[in-house]
Amino acid sequence: MATLEIQVPDIGDFDEVSVIELMVKVGDTVKADQSLITVESDKASMEIPSSAAGVVKELKVKLGDKVKQGSVVLVLEAAGAATAPVSEPKQAPAPVAPAQTAPVSVATSAPAAAAAASGPVDVRVPDIGDFKDVAVIELMVKVGDTVKVDQSLITVESDKASMEIPSSAAGVLKELKVKVGDKVNIGDLLAVLEGTAGAVAAQPASAAPAPVAGAAHVAAPVVTATVAAAPAHNPTTAPVGLPHASPSVRKFARELGVPLEELKGTGTKGRITQDDVQAFTKAVMSGAAQTKAQAAKAPASSGANGGSDGAALGLIPWPKVDFAKFGPIERKELGRIKKISGANLLRNAIMIPAVTNHDDCDITDLEAFRVSTNLENEKAAKSGNSASAVKVTMLAFLIKACVSALKKFPEFNSSLDGDALVYKNYWHIGFAADTPNGLMVPVLKDADKKGVMQISQEMGELAKKAREGKLSPAEMSGATFTISSLGGIGGRYFTPIINAPEVAILGVCKSQMEPVWDGKAFQPRLMLPLSLTWDHRVIDGAAAARFNAYLGQILADFRRVLL
Repeated sequence: MATLEIQVPDIGDFDEVSVIELMVKVGDTVKADQSLITVESDKASMEIPSSAAGVVKELKVKLGDKVKQGSVVLVLEAAGAATAPVSEPKQAPAPVAPAQTAPVSVATSAPAAAAAASGPVDVRVPDIGDFKDVAVIELMVKVGDTVKVDQSLITVESDKASMEIPSSAAGVLKELKVKVGDKVNIGDLLAVLEGTAGAVAAQPASAAPAPVAGAAHVAAPVVTATVAAAPAHNPTTAPVGLPHASPSVRKFARELGVPLEELKGTGTKGRITQDDVQAFTKAVMSGAAQTKAQAAKAPASSGANGGSDGAALGLIPWPKVDFAKFGPIERKELGRIKKISGANLLRNAIMIPAVTNHDDCDITDLEAFRVSTNLENEKAAKSGNSASAVKVTMLAFLIKACVSALKKFPEFNSSLDGDALVYKNYWHIGFAADTPNGLMVPVLKDADKKGVMQISQEMGELAKKAREGKLSPAEMSGATFTISSLGGIGGRYFTPIINAPEVAILGVCKSQMEPVWDGKAFQPRLMLPLSLTWDHRVIDGAAAARFNAYLGQILADFRRVLL
């Protein structure tokens, strides 16, 4: 049998497209016109068919590869003489000629003469090849939106590809003429725009023959795919193999690292929407769901101790004890948050060479100022000034003070990246929030740009969300420094564990009155215990001592924040 190279046929004016799905493997027997791979451009996805029948001997592409016309997809051991006429895709006669699926290329081809005047502009379905009655599966704009030329308006789906239909004009969307589930064809009215002079681009190919002629060159791949003896697309069920989602949603999922094949779509006919991707991401970040990859790793890293034993760390096995033989016991599973955080805490505790400095700082004057401020706000709130209803906490002052200290000692606001140290020119402060389900760490963004009142307000809102379990992944990520405060609970000092990839964390306990010698007599002063844990790979002891000392100076006289 002859060995043939199956190449990418004419795919229009796309320079390179990404391979997003392999539909065959080495050893498979394929038929002529059977789909081999799925590729995706910015606007459309399409299946690349085989130009010959035979057995797959070698795959020349893998997921993520970029291919173009003429790229070798695979090597076939051809079945007899059936493949001779079609060994080269470019030589395929009739199937390559008709326009098929490059709506985007057609729709976004060089614009024609601009409209001479402003006013209502009809936007119609451009040339989409010989597809008939393609279904509208997604509306990407709404009435009142400002639309640009070539901006995607809707997503439609044929048997083999989904594609986004762009606008041929710019303006404000006055009326949508289609809805999800409608069937559209070339020339159908999509929308009415309040256009602007000179904004109208080329109209659909039905208005001018030149773009239609160009369309014949655009769309070969799906032509051969559609003539395959494949079962017709069932619009009532989600497709098997390629996730039932538009190209823009698949691109969004790839950026977030979301496996679309594990999602259940909530859109029309089971379609995966952007909201589905966001919800799945939130569920994974919060621990409510796991990807299959995470689940596969779970046996090796499950439990709060990060594993069933210490073998992975070269430690002796964890002791197995039958506690019931010593007395009555009650078994209770760890909470979801503790299960999630346990492995991270273990990794951070083992991997980071952490050292903790303990110190005390005088907050007598600051506490008096805080109390008086809250009294003033309370009076103002009773007078009808709702803006003054915010209660200022000591943690808000502490966050502001930490930002000043981080600016003076920037290595505390950095992260290790291999052998390099990344200094961050933003100050996002995480703070531990006690919730019924366990400890959570919301992140206060851009603390350097906010006053103490605004910080107190946003902290209150984030803490409320944490208690209600409504924190989003974005609200728990991006911290450059963390404060773990036990507030008024009690305690003196403790050793907080650094949240990688941060390099330091500040622990704060309950303040208490202590006699402090002022050079003449002992004076009662309100002292706040501080516990600063730092990564010894980045920070040395002298810098940590200076950080604590400087932080204490600011808290003792908050006017230093202004310096």
